[in-house]
Amino acid sequence: MRLEMDNLWMPFTSNRDFKADPRMISHAKGVYLYTPDGRQIIDASSGLFCCAAGHSRDEIATAVYRQLNELAYSTPFQLGHEHSFELARRLTELTPEGMDRVFFVNSGSEAIDSSIKIALAYHYARGEAQRQRLISRERAYHGVNIGGTALSGMVKNRQAFGLTMPGIAHLRHTWLPENRFERGQPQQGADLADDLQRMVDNYGAETIAACFVEPIAGSTGCLVPPVGYLEKLREICDNNGILLVFDEVICGFGRTGEPFGSQSFNVTPDLMTLAKALTNAAQPMGAIVVGRHVYDTIVNAAPEKAIELFHGYTYSGHPAVCAAGLATLDIYRNENLFERGRQLSNYFQDSIFALQDYDVVTDVRGFGMIAGLDVTQDGFPGNAGMTIQKRLFHSGLHVKATGDALIVAPPLVSTEEHIDEICEKFAGVFKNY
Repeated sequence: MRLEMDNLWMPFTSNRDFKADPRMISHAKGVYLYTPDGRQIIDASSGLFCCAAGHSRDEIATAVYRQLNELAYSTPFQLGHEHSFELARRLTELTPEGMDRVFFVNSGSEAIDSSIKIALAYHYARGEAQRQRLISRERAYHGVNIGGTALSGMVKNRQAFGLTMPGIAHLRHTWLPENRFERGQPQQGADLADDLQRMVDNYGAETIAACFVEPIAGSTGCLVPPVGYLEKLREICDNNGILLVFDEVICGFGRTGEPFGSQSFNVTPDLMTLAKALTNAAQPMGAIVVGRHVYDTIVNAAPEKAIELFHGYTYSGHPAVCAAGLATLDIYRNENLFERGRQLSNYFQDSIFALQDYDVVTDVRGFGMIAGLDVTQDGFPGNAGMTIQKRLFHSGLHVKATGDALIVAPPLVSTEEHIDEICEKFAGVFKNY
């Protein structure tokens, strides 16, 4: 029986191409995906960087099942359930000191738009409501809601949607030709952070609310921050009353060797957005971790018994989703997955950087358990990346492609043998491309 595909409009997909050559998954376990005909596909990108503990964990499924039978839903407005409070507490055991207030949402995109509103509300509460301008970066990806689309520095993510939001300015991205094939943090490029000072000088600090930065720019192809770059941004924000927001949706939960990128790079933001590996992708969830100073400013500005922040979602802190989050944090702790990822990272980076010898590879970047490989452009931008992605799939490897960048971020439960398998499949496709 032929599967009818016409009715589904697939996201971030070439629908015509896919429906002519479907690449279907029927089930997944551990580090492997499986096709309906039983072929095994090793997942080199943890789904979309979200299945850090591997696919289809029984512990999470059981926790969600039990929760759905006990309390499938409770409104988060003026009522509460214990699991949302417990998950918030457990999260703040992992976050930087002073980052200890948590607002739950349903995705990374919602986390970004919510953090925009929190930043604006913070300045409003301080009596500086004129601070409306937001700063992002070229090649940034901050989700696809209207605020995140406006912050986006990837042209195709904005091109068809007009101006989206006014008052957005973009810093230059941090990829430099002289840093090609440089492992870890590049030595050159910290001065690019001075773009923020130029914007302060041009627009006036009193107009700028927040600066949004991915510690490692993920979806654009793993851009690792130059040595001293994030520190400079923090200093400029401090000197000018600007909130620094770290988008940790991709590089959070052990991907950089520490719980969060902010700890790996020793720079603490004012707000942090989380999602993806928060529930190991078993349920949709996002969160904003808020510095106590931001929370206290907003909450204390409101009258007693008044709602302090007029914002939230029907499914914020959904009981079943919180159950998935708690079970996921248990797995990270009980299996020492952040430490396991840290121990595997050198082997992973050695193996990925060895692929630079293939002619099709024009750059390799990486840090911890994430890396990006650029491939030679062939015709229009993205053609080579999509072609190679498809060939890799048919050879037994899933990897995320953005344009002509292939992004590798295997599950933290991977072994050296899994890394070998991933790189062997890369090599097989690269040498014949």
